[in-house]
Amino acid sequence: MTPGTLSRVFLTVLLRPGLWWVALVALRRLAAPGWWRRWPPLPAPDPHYWRFRLVTAYGSEHDEPPSTDDVVAYLRWCRRMRGARG
Repeated sequence: MTPGTLSRVFLTVLLRPGLWWVALVALRRLAAPGWWRRWPPLPAPDPHYWRFRLVTAYGSEHDEPPSTDDVVAYLRWCRRMRGARG
């Protein structure tokens, strides 16, 4: 993801306090192992895993990253599924 995309996603989540905790949990789960050892130390997903996620979500690798609407929908889905587990 580009820095601009990360900024848009960050601002989108920042404006939705109800999704803060869910976003932190999702970020922790998606972050590549040992992300803090690489520069810049950002909890970004492994590029191979990210491509896999794009293919499973959209049917192909996009040149465009997911929209902020997609990110919000994913986080809301995560929140619902967490509640459904009991």
